[in-house]
Amino acid sequence: MNAATAAVADIVRGIAPCDELEREHIATTLDWLASTDDVFRREKPAVPPRHLVAYTVLVDPVARAVFLGRHRLAGLWLPMGGHLDPGEHPQAAARREACEELGIAAEFDVVGPAPLFLTVTTTIGIHSGHEDVSLWYVIRGDRTREYRLDPREFGGGRWWDVDRFAVPESDPHFARFLTKLETVLGPVAS
Repeated sequence: MNAATAAVADIVRGIAPCDELEREHIATTLDWLASTDDVFRREKPAVPPRHLVAYTVLVDPVARAVFLGRHRLAGLWLPMGGHLDPGEHPQAAARREACEELGIAAEFDVVGPAPLFLTVTTTIGIHSGHEDVSLWYVIRGDRTREYRLDPREFGGGRWWDVDRFAVPESDPHFARFLTKLETVLGPVAS
């Protein structure tokens, strides 16, 4: 296992699963990482057919809200993020995506610098059919601030309440992510 793949494996081993499906995704990912170093997308859209993604979920922990963008290619409301460049550390990719897609410096102080969640998902939309192994990083946002998304990737964005999340067209694991996020954020202040 090369150093970049080993670094990803260490990160994945550090994620505490929230449910049986995340436990399965972590095990599947660790098996995959042990079997190959070809884990970074080299050619759009799907070479190799399974590759790493860093989601950068903008969260306002005080307002208990998440910011999602209407992704042009997927046709879904998604967090910012993207594919890791060959050899890139996942947190560096999350920082890069926050800068490129939101125009901000990522602050990893809501839940810490490690990803909160991991998923393995078959993609849909224009470039469907490959698998994204996604590491979900949480970065600090402010619901009162306006964020300008990269218009090449997103057709607008908006805030959604964590406690009343009801987006019909999102990542298939987003509700599970929110459940895990709520656990980390703790009870609503009264």
